Amino acid sequence: MRTAYREHLDAFAHDLIVMCDIVQEIMSQASHALLHHSLQSSEDALSLADQLDDTRTRCDTRAIELLALEAPVARELRQVISSIYIVEDFDRMAALGMHVAKCARRRHPHPVLPDPMIGYFEELARLAQEMVGRVHELLVDPDAEVAIRLSQDDDAVDDLHDHLMTKLTLHEWPHSTRSAVDVTLLTRYYERFSDHCVNVAGRIIYLTTGLMPNEYLAERERDRDEEELKRRFEKLERIYHRGNTR
Repeated sequence: MRTAYREHLDAFAHDLIVMCDIVQEIMSQASHALLHHSLQSSEDALSLADQLDDTRTRCDTRAIELLALEAPVARELRQVISSIYIVEDFDRMAALGMHVAKCARRRHPHPVLPDPMIGYFEELARLAQEMVGRVHELLVDPDAEVAIRLSQDDDAVDDLHDHLMTKLTLHEWPHSTRSAVDVTLLTRYYERFSDHCVNVAGRIIYLTTGLMPNEYLAERERDRDEEELKRRFEKLERIYHRGNTR
């Protein structure tokens, strides 16, 4: 029975990877549609909705079965609960990618972004793809240290978001009101997408350590302090030992 339960858990974990891949493809196609005003890329992104829904439904069913099938032990329970939250994050990430695709489709055949804004969104798209790619790697090989570093990429996205908001609000905007609205919304979509990547990384930290990210960081800092204190005592012991042997 426990072997069968483990197989169900592994199948659930595989479905999360599948869902992550779909989300990554949605945002990739949506970003291409935005940056190259491609109607086909918009449609390709939106066409993945049914595939995503099928995987989401399968994940929901697996979660219910895993919780009802047999009383899970602590780590198994953490995996199921973490996976339920990750499914929700992926669902929101897919919706954000589709918002980007719909914006590009709505403005077709005209470009959504003013030319001076394109470079910023190329960087946002690149960071989004890198972050969701790292999420995929974490699902394949969970690692708390790798997961905690995702927040650094999120900081870069936040900096771009803040910079663009400053350009929109504190300086004279030389473009149309429509483009100002589009830029505001699109920046927010990418910023929230990266936030959900960090959320997933936090779920993986909880899965692997049993700690929330802030608790894990605090424990890691305590461990470093204790290790540094240990090294200092060992150094003092060596000095004291040499002094006594003269």
